Amino acid sequence: MVHSVRTSRLAGALVSVLALALTATGCGGGGSADAPKQTQEQRASGAAAPNRLEPLGSAPEPAMPVTVDSADGRKVTVTSTDRIVPLTGSLNEIVFTLGLGDRVVARDITATFEQAAKLPVVTRAHDVSAESVLSLRPGIVLAETTTGPAEAIGQIRDAGIPLVVVEPAKSLDDVGRRIDRVAQILGVKAAGAELKKRTEARIAAVQKTIPARAGREPRVAFLYVRGSAAVYLIGGAQSGAVSLLEAAGAVDAGKESGLDKDFTPITSEALAKAAPDAILVMTKGLQSVGGVDGLVQIPGVAQTPAGMNRRIVSVEDGVLLNYGPRTDQVLAEIVEQLYADGSDA
Repeated sequence: MVHSVRTSRLAGALVSVLALALTATGCGGGGSADAPKQTQEQRASGAAAPNRLEPLGSAPEPAMPVTVDSADGRKVTVTSTDRIVPLTGSLNEIVFTLGLGDRVVARDITATFEQAAKLPVVTRAHDVSAESVLSLRPGIVLAETTTGPAEAIGQIRDAGIPLVVVEPAKSLDDVGRRIDRVAQILGVKAAGAELKKRTEARIAAVQKTIPARAGREPRVAFLYVRGSAAVYLIGGAQSGAVSLLEAAGAVDAGKESGLDKDFTPITSEALAKAAPDAILVMTKGLQSVGGVDGLVQIPGVAQTPAGMNRRIVSVEDGVLLNYGPRTDQVLAEIVEQLYADGSDA
């Protein structure tokens, strides 16, 4: 499964671990707006809800050419969107949802939704293959500041292909900005405005479903675990999950306990200080440690309120931190699971 953890500095060693773990654990699915509800046991066992996007009703016609500022300081003129290559799963998701999926000719390993399943993959362990990209004769390539290696990006540009770099999404506040940005690059500003409005309205609607709480906000720790790679990390202030948890009416326990980086190795002491009421994990990560039974065997987990009550929230890897058109679904899953028992904390 795909593991696209989007934080400001997370494109190095951790993203490599995510991509390698993808190969080791296989792929799963994420929820769609009308997908059947899943139990925690179904998520842990690998049962997947349909992983499909909901594009806008009609495909927009791009207005070309456009000249845009790339996030790496260059000005890029785009003259054609007939053959689009988005180099991250989240960018691919936005392009498809804007209604331009029939123009996409490749995908990154982190694009796991069904509509992209048959597209050729142009990354190797998350590194871009310039040769694979160029063989597809793209009209426009979309990348993020964390996309690499730099040599591959340079090779694509040297071949004369318009390549625009976009800032990665780090929080809920980035959802609308990212949609607007991609729509601008592809010459479909009106479609971008429509998708932004739809997405933000759906996020707001989910927040209205959060139960009123008489007690304190639940403390939730975001754990990144990969049993096959012996990777066990707890998220801090820069993990990318903070704004999601806060939007769900919760407190990020890692951040509140003083962890100011993205991820820190799990220790019994760190978990005791975080004292989470619930634990948020990626679905494939949960599966990789043997489900809930295996998760509570990680040192320190069983001693937390979350471990003692087996209160685990799991969301599909390829969509959890995308901060895009399906973020409302991610938020809905977190809210549903977090307050499933009707408790406040």
